[in-house]
Amino acid sequence: MRYCTCESAALIGWEWLQRETDIFATFDVSHYRPKEHPNMVRVIDEKTNAESWVPLLDDAGVALYPELMSELDAIKRDRIGGLMLRRDWGERSPWPTWPRPDMPDFTHMSRKVKEVIRAANLRDELSFASFRHGGLTETGDAELTDREILAQSRHTTVKVLPKYVKRTTTQIATGTKKRRAVRTKAGHLSE
Repeated sequence: MRYCTCESAALIGWEWLQRETDIFATFDVSHYRPKEHPNMVRVIDEKTNAESWVPLLDDAGVALYPELMSELDAIKRDRIGGLMLRRDWGERSPWPTWPRPDMPDFTHMSRKVKEVIRAANLRDELSFASFRHGGLTETGDAELTDREILAQSRHTTVKVLPKYVKRTTTQIATGTKKRRAVRTKAGHLSE
């Protein structure tokens, strides 16, 4: 099976709302479906030192992230340890380099991501961070509560959410429908 770590990384950024450091320099094979938690993934946020166990299946046993799980299951079958996402060619070295300890350099990865963005005819101002930010904005469109967003994103305060959960026309339209429903229910709108 052929898997592309750039695609998997983009899905991780979108689905698990992770930063590039967490995805490329921290996400270890042992974090995904370890023996003690075979249906979970350990998600670590290096910036906030927050960690959570994310379920991979719902209560009925249905995969919550089927495309991503397919990719990660294939990667894990071929590897016993180390970073989960590595380059897809050559010696399969890690994406970042470490010019200084604890300071990963993502220059090469950023160039590859920009190539993918351009090849897909996406907006040139997009970057790898756009996947995480897009996933966070989707939480607003999906009407998650602040507590649900904080749980998924591992942020510690709602004050930062407006920076990440962008206002969209979907949110405005949904809010308008809810307001109109309340008015109609209360009999405030004339027929």
